[in-house]
Amino acid sequence: MENQRLLLFAALAFVLFLLWQNWMEFQAKKHPPLTPPVATAPAGGPTGPAASIPSASKPGADVPTAAPASSSGAQPLSGGQRVHVITDMFEAEIDTQGGDLRRVGLRTYPESVQQRDHPFQLLKDSGADIFIAQSGLLALNDAPAPNHYAQFSVTQNEYRLADGQDTLKVQLNWSDPSGLKVTKTYTFYRGSFQVDLNQQVENGSASDWKGSQYRQFQRTPPHVSSSFFGGGVITYTGAVISTPEQRYEKISFDAIAKQPLNQAVKDGWVAMIQHYFLGAWIPNPGETNDFYTRVSDDKSRYMVGMRSMAQEVPAGATRDFHTQLYVGPKLPNVLAEIAPNLQLTVDYGMLTIIAEPLFWLLKWIHALIGNWGWAIIFLTILIKLAFYKLSETSYRSMANMRRLAPELTRMKELYGDDKQKMNQAMMDLYKKEKVNPLGGCLPILVQIPVFISLYWVLVESVQLRQAPFMLWITDMSIPDPYYVLPLVMGVTMFIQQKLSPAPPDPVQAKVMMALPIVFTFMFLWFPAGLVLYWVVNNMLSIAQQWIITKRVESGADAAALKAKSGPGFLGGQAKKLLSLAKQALPDPKNSNKRKK
Repeated sequence: MENQRLLLFAALAFVLFLLWQNWMEFQAKKHPPLTPPVATAPAGGPTGPAASIPSASKPGADVPTAAPASSSGAQPLSGGQRVHVITDMFEAEIDTQGGDLRRVGLRTYPESVQQRDHPFQLLKDSGADIFIAQSGLLALNDAPAPNHYAQFSVTQNEYRLADGQDTLKVQLNWSDPSGLKVTKTYTFYRGSFQVDLNQQVENGSASDWKGSQYRQFQRTPPHVSSSFFGGGVITYTGAVISTPEQRYEKISFDAIAKQPLNQAVKDGWVAMIQHYFLGAWIPNPGETNDFYTRVSDDKSRYMVGMRSMAQEVPAGATRDFHTQLYVGPKLPNVLAEIAPNLQLTVDYGMLTIIAEPLFWLLKWIHALIGNWGWAIIFLTILIKLAFYKLSETSYRSMANMRRLAPELTRMKELYGDDKQKMNQAMMDLYKKEKVNPLGGCLPILVQIPVFISLYWVLVESVQLRQAPFMLWITDMSIPDPYYVLPLVMGVTMFIQQKLSPAPPDPVQAKVMMALPIVFTFMFLWFPAGLVLYWVVNNMLSIAQQWIITKRVESGADAAALKAKSGPGFLGGQAKKLLSLAKQALPDPKNSNKRKK
């Protein structure tokens, strides 16, 4: 039964991997990283609000370092006056210190089902999870330039996108006694999570000005809640870059701390991503930038950014430094139109080539029926139909193995520990009965990549966030509040086991019997959408396996009856029936005599 042992080890390895992931997350929640108390730097930065930064050989080396966080992580960043921006998509706050985008709430994505009026806060500058977008200018030759510590001035404190208005511009102004003026303009668009940023340098001084712009994200490592397992799914949170050489590259917080990035890149983009959402800086097409990563001295805040090549602005001239910013959900179609490979932030892993068509099919079904739960059900049915023949082969093999289970048990008792004779007897039995012992494993192995791909499609799809299904399930992205689906899933796994042949090894049999309990316990904290998929898949598998098993057993009984009767059985029975019929019927000759 080497095939069953292989399947058992594969299942155990998968379970242990998921349990290890959950255990690591649980440990991170129990023991969050501690940072030593550090004094907060002054609001203007080490060299004052209008500091000039000298040139440096490494990208980002001359970008001012952020002030470290306190040990509790609850102290807000230093800042100036706040400018409130309200559009149909955003509730945002821009700080006059540096013109940073400090807070962004996504109005079309509520915080939770219970808090529909509270936009999800993707960017924020206070609390445990700090995540902000910064930008500034760096000048050569000790010339003045506003970095993200510089103080800007504004003409109003609130901007609101009016009805019938498609764009909203927010301007911040900075000037130097030398005559240099910088206007930083954010442009927001109706119906879009994309923001344009333009830094216009007006050189009113008597000498030429030369410098570059930088854009970066700054964030603390994610703080996880104290709930046990917290949903059961771990997704990547951290920095990501895209270059012509490598379309999608993750740079974890640990990697940033160990080895800062230093790379010149044409086109590409930099981003900070998390589950369902991201922030990304996208340069102009054809532009070359130095990509960099940095970490604060106390390892509490991490940065990923890019700095453009130095540009000259002659005296009396004006020059614009333009870039794009995306702050919003991971929507593959939208991201693909903004920048090449940006849609890869919807991370399906190594099986993207399979996951993308599955997601397209899931969206197509949802467009027809309008419910993501039912879309998952119908997609599962379609996948089951696509693999029907493979599943049929597998279940037929399992049914045959189940039919031979008593004989295999008898062989084990007969040969004892003589594995050589046992294996030879098994092979002879398989050959006689025309049963392939690997027939139950190979079709399943072929389907595993599709199942794993669908798993990541359901995990990464922001469309399932707060998507209702029916009855008590109002959010497909969080666990079933009453644990009904996980318990049903455990029952279906148990039924499947009863339909499958039991391993002759008692140890293997006990381990297999424990798997439904282990999976049920693990799935208690999985998103309801994932558990729904497993329940439907198991129920379809049970129906198919039960029908095939009955057919195989019925065919075996008929064959056994025929073999027992022998070739002359039907002929002999026919002769007996004919004799009885003759005895029951009157003799024609006697009948004629009576008539006479």
